[in-house]
Amino acid sequence: MLLFDMKKIGDRLLALRKQRGLTQAEVAERAGLSDRTYADAERGTVNLRVETLTRICDALHTTPDAVLLTKTETVLDPQIITERLHNCSDEELRTACAILDAYLQSLQK
Repeated sequence: MLLFDMKKIGDRLLALRKQRGLTQAEVAERAGLSDRTYADAERGTVNLRVETLTRICDALHTTPDAVLLTKTETVLDPQIITERLHNCSDEELRTACAILDAYLQSLQK
């Protein structure tokens, strides 16, 4: 099952926001979210939908992999990816495809 530590994701969002010199309200406005929704994401107290994560990444001018993955997780051998997908349920495969589609679309902007 694909699980992310939402607190770590929130910490990465905070770091990226501060690097860019933005307030939470500015990121929320750029992403088309309420201040509360973005603040909850940054605190790591909510599970982010793919669409919401993509909007936040666009607002921060970053990619989902910069938010979701640690540096050691970003470089994977295709065989490892295939093995991980092979062990997924149908629902997990659909989720993985949705995340991949959102990521690839974010690269085209």
